[in-house]
Amino acid sequence: MKVLMISGDAGVLKPGSVVADRMVEYGNTFGELDILVLTRTKMPDAELASGTRVFSVGGRFYRFWGGYRKAKKLMQENKYDVITAQDAERSFLAWLLSRKFGIPWQMQIHTDIFSSYFVKHSASNKLRVRLAKFLIPRASGVRVVSERIKNSILGLGFKSQEHKITVLPIYLDIDKIRNAPVKMKLHEKYPSRDFIILMPSRLSAEKNIYLALEIMKTIAERFPKTLLLIVGEGPEKESLKQKVKSLKLEANIKFEDWTDDLTSYYKTADLYLLTSNYEGGARAPLEALAAGLPVLMTDVAPANEDVIDGFNGMVVPVGDARAIYQKITEVITIRERLGALKDGAKASFPSVLSKEEYLEQYKKILKDLL
Repeated sequence: MKVLMISGDAGVLKPGSVVADRMVEYGNTFGELDILVLTRTKMPDAELASGTRVFSVGGRFYRFWGGYRKAKKLMQENKYDVITAQDAERSFLAWLLSRKFGIPWQMQIHTDIFSSYFVKHSASNKLRVRLAKFLIPRASGVRVVSERIKNSILGLGFKSQEHKITVLPIYLDIDKIRNAPVKMKLHEKYPSRDFIILMPSRLSAEKNIYLALEIMKTIAERFPKTLLLIVGEGPEKESLKQKVKSLKLEANIKFEDWTDDLTSYYKTADLYLLTSNYEGGARAPLEALAAGLPVLMTDVAPANEDVIDGFNGMVVPVGDARAIYQKITEVITIRERLGALKDGAKASFPSVLSKEEYLEQYKKILKDLL
């Protein structure tokens, strides 16, 4: 099977990255995989492995028109069996190509775009939602990464489309996380802190990290040796740093650059915190649980999945600063509670697919479209 994937993830263009390695595995499983990456900055094309090629089109707005032209050329030069595309804009290109060349296409939705918080976030998000509503009935198949997203789609009157919607979360290698050695210990790196809250995240508005900063102001007054460690990159980084400075919390809130190897962070922190307004199939809280780190998160995907339940994690309403504060103070002051949460985290994931099962299931989802 030969697959054309349309993506917006620049990590695909970096050989050796987690994303690129995953694409190679997809290519090996499907047979052949060509990936067209649409990013704001043009990057060199690459052959990740035999049978897995990556092409790039750059530009703020041109990348979509240029991407369509490049995809059309690839379609003319290659006989693809199926097209798969992530998110509404790229799925629109897949729909156009499907109509022109008469081959099936899959729409991938990795974010809960029908969440009220997503819709209210920006005018462009409102347009994405309208576009998604147009495309879902026209897709040959729809792959979502969480039950929450599927339920959101069905709740909007798409019950007749349920047969084409498949839930397949992004693969998570639980054994690799659990067996990975600890290369760095956070309490040794920050010896003056006795409780470390970890937030690995893209630093963008929908993550609502400002909420965490405000909560830390009160936490630091009561527990001055608590540290909030934010690991990530994104458009809000400098603004967040300025906010920390204005709150005079430089001793209690630290920033570190993003790293693909977070296992040591998960294994040596005391609590994972996620304050997002919306997510899709967020991997980080699941990775944290797999490493034995208790999770406190807002009620976004995958909070409604079976794995985050009871002692496996704590879920609070979106934007509820009081609830987050109460949970953090409870864990800090009641060490037995922290121990119970760690035990629950270690007992999670009773029925996760193996890598081979995941790849074969993904392949089957695409083959069923033919």
